[in-house]
Amino acid sequence: MATELSVHSVHQGGLRVLARAGAYDLQTDYPMPGGEPPTGPTSLQLLLASLATCSANGVAALLRRDGVVPASLEVTATGQRRDTHPTVLESIHLAFDVAGTGLDAQAMEHVLETAETRICPVWVMLSAGTPITRSLTLR
Repeated sequence: MATELSVHSVHQGGLRVLARAGAYDLQTDYPMPGGEPPTGPTSLQLLLASLATCSANGVAALLRRDGVVPASLEVTATGQRRDTHPTVLESIHLAFDVAGTGLDAQAMEHVLETAETRICPVWVMLSAGTPITRSLTLR
């Protein structure tokens, strides 16, 4: 049985869109040359944010399951956007920066692989059509 998720979007003028996800509002915008400064992230930035937050939560859950609580866990998602339309992300890189005691590089690689293939639905979906690489810094 599938669970339905829904987001409702309303165009606000220019290239601004207000999206309501449950009780939360998100605004996207796209900067136009010579126009007003953007009032929110672009849709592709939100996509990268979804991937970064989903993968961070997946890694945190897997570490917690293993009894490891990192002092810090940061994920930076960077995408290479095509210059011509449609300006899709041609590749994405996830940089994981994890600090704490009890962290082992080999175990962390296994955690990242599990998050990539079985835990984070955004990572699983995007990787089917977009190359996603990753790096790990342990401190």
